[in-house]
This record gives sequence, structure tokens and C-alpha cells, in this order.
Amino acid sequence: MNTLSNVWNHPKTSITGLLIATVTVAATLSQQGVNLGHAGTGTVIMLISAIATTLLGLLAKDPGQLQSSAASPVNATTKLGAWALTALLLQLPYLGGCSGTTVAQDIVNWTPALQSAVATVDTTAALLAPVDAPIFIAATAGFDVASNLLVTQAKAYLANPTAGVLALIQNQIVTFQQQVNASLLQTAKIVDPASQKHALSAVQAVATVVTAMLALVQSVSTKAAVAQMAGQSTIKLAKVEPFLDPSQSAQLVSAHYGEPLPVARVQVEQLLHNQILAGF
Repeated sequence: MNTLSNVWNHPKTSITGLLIATVTVAATLSQQGVNLGHAGTGTVIMLISAIATTLLGLLAKDPGQLQSSAASPVNATTKLGAWALTALLLQLPYLGGCSGTTVAQDIVNWTPALQSAVATVDTTAALLAPVDAPIFIAATAGFDVASNLLVTQAKAYLANPTAGVLALIQNQIVTFQQQVNASLLQTAKIVDPASQKHALSAVQAVATVVTAMLALVQSVSTKAAVAQMAGQSTIKLAKVEPFLDPSQSAQLVSAHYGEPLPVARVQVEQLLHNQILAGF
């Protein structure tokens, strides 16, 4: 009875949960090759996912909140985009037909967070025990160069989303991901608990952004390209996952997209699951 009462008293939350579940199930079915037939140039599964995504976007227009933010249409637009993008990312990398320009903009939108995370890494060594600082500095060497190159390529892809530029960013995102994964393994060897906590937290912020950008790149890549990228990934996510804090990643994603933390948690979990299934 309590469950039914909650559904009745909180219809928007219940419908949102149902739609997110629909998108997640559709992504799993698509990954397993189940398409329920074709609809136009796509499949029935893709159509169902698209409808669920659209409805999530409409639900983002909360009448009560819109009244309090009538003077700020940007806020309403942000909420709309956040819900829609959440549904999109829950399906990656199995949803085809994404706009290259849209994804390129999403990648570029992540670059300030990437630069901020790398800047934090640069200052973290000062917080560590003297014996641990050199280990951390060596483990994160090259982050600045790798992030600057990725930011430059992301902006180039936004300006010119061609196959050639995409190939460059595909290679660089995997290269950077491997650097981050190696750094996580090295950082985890720090013995001092306080130093290890600071070090892992700093590296994970970079890892979260790189994973999000990797998923976006996958969404506009062919299956062959994704397979090639996965083949270049020698340090798999499954190996570094024990050193990751899902709550920290969810908080970063939630803040970036302006979405509820529970939604971000589902998003992060699904993205990691999809990455591992894809061979990363």
C-alpha cells in the first residue's frame, strides 16, 4: 500500500523513474541485439528510447519551478537539456545516429571541468606526506599535456566534425584514459591513508571527466572504431574500478549537468557498465 501511495502522491517522480528504467532496459536490449523490428531508418527499440528521452525532457519543465524562475529561461533550458542528456548517456554507446555537432559541443562543455580537475592534480602533491608526493607526481606526469591536447582536439572537432578530426580525438581520449588508469593503479599503492585519499580523489575527478568524454566520442564512432579503441585499452576499467568512489563521480556529473544526484548515480553506474561491456 505504501508503494501505491507513493506512486499516487509523487506521480512525476514515479513517471521519471519509469522512463529512466525504460531507457536503461532499451539500452540493454539493443546491446544484446534485440531490436523488435525496424521503424523507418532505425529500430523499434531506438524509437522507444527516443520517445522516453523526449518525455524526460518534457518532465524537466516543472511548472512550479518555472514560476519561481520565470526571469531565468536559461535555468529551465538547462533542466530540459540535463534530463534529455541523462537519457542519452544512459544508452551510450549503443544509440546510433547522434548529431556530430551536438556531441562535439557536449565534449567541449566538459573541457572546463577537465582543466579544473587537472589543475587540482597539480596542487595535490603539496597535501601529501613528503614520502608520497614523488610517487603521485610521477603517476600523474603528462596530465597537463594530455588534457591540453584533448581540449584542442575537442574544439577542433566542434568547428569541423569530420572523420579525420574524429580519428584524432578517438586516439587521444583512449591514450589519456590509459594514462589515468595507470595513475589510479600507482596512486593506490600509496600507504599513508590520508595521502592516498587526497591522491585518489584528485585522479578520480580527471577519470570521471575522461570517461564521460570517452562515452560521447563512442556515440559518434562506428562499431569498428569502438572495437579498435577498446583494443588500445590495455588497462581495463574493471581493474581500476575498486579504487573509484561512485559517489564522488555522481556528484561531479550531477553538478555539471544540473541534474538530481540519484539520476547522476544511475548515469555513472550505467556508463561504467557499458564501458566495461564495450571492452574498455
